Amino acid sequence: MRTFKSLSEQEILALAISLEEEDARIYDDFADAVQADYPATAKSLQQMRAEEDNHRHRLIDLYRQKFGDHIPLIRRHDVQGFVQRKPVWLVRPLGPAAVRKQVELMELETKQFYARALAKTTDAGIRQLLGDLAEEERKHQALAEELEAERKKTGVEEEEAAARKRLFVLQVVQPGLAGLMDGSVSTLAPLFAAAFATHKSWETFLVGLAAALGAGISMGFAEALSDDGSLTGRGRPLTRGIICGLMTAVGGLGHALPYLIPSFYSATALAVVVVVIELAVIAYIRHRYMDTPLVAAIWQVVIGGVLVFLTGILIGSS
Repeated sequence: MRTFKSLSEQEILALAISLEEEDARIYDDFADAVQADYPATAKSLQQMRAEEDNHRHRLIDLYRQKFGDHIPLIRRHDVQGFVQRKPVWLVRPLGPAAVRKQVELMELETKQFYARALAKTTDAGIRQLLGDLAEEERKHQALAEELEAERKKTGVEEEEAAARKRLFVLQVVQPGLAGLMDGSVSTLAPLFAAAFATHKSWETFLVGLAAALGAGISMGFAEALSDDGSLTGRGRPLTRGIICGLMTAVGGLGHALPYLIPSFYSATALAVVVVVIELAVIAYIRHRYMDTPLVAAIWQVVIGGVLVFLTGILIGSS
């Protein structure tokens, strides 16, 4: 690995060309990552990518005038002092806030590079171009701040916040709610059937545990295999499957855990309280994120829960 001080003017120009090309491609990757959900941010990133391409062309033109057509491949990781960047595909999904933060860091680093390069060169033509590019990088930082202010003024920030909420509902709330409802409601029947059939806490707990874990695994696979998220925007199948499976297991375990209490009647009373709390939580989530009127959400959830609960009691008592 070379030190920056050891680079010649030819090598500095070659490195500058490589840096501008890399930054342009990163901006393009960022724009592609946010295009579907944040088109205003993507447009700004595409403009910055075009400017980086312009810088690269100007650097190449000067390099050819000074040193010919062969440009040695010198990259950031060949020179000490540069921050190593993670590939964009490793840090997806990206939101506009994370992208803007990364852009600010990139522009700051590029500005510092040109300042150091300017101090090390003596050729008038090279100094002029490096000075111009350093000034343009300073303007890039100001442009990023202006874009942020413009986002707030034009309402783009509110649109992006709404888009983030939609994605959160699609990718987290919906699979989580489906799992919680299935785990909380569908496991009521086997749990309370076992409870009233045996009147034994431990055996009832084992049935509840098996029902919760079995439902969690089943729901997790079903959600993960439902679609790949490419058209629906519902995110990665594995992530949705994990969320759905975990929430299903949590919903089932909630009213199974009270049966760790040796006293059957105490455990059953506590389990009923837990069921009421679970149904209330489900109703609130439906009201909060699914735009369901609170009374309607409570009515729908309670009716379903009570019917399943009574089914379990009737079967267990028969």
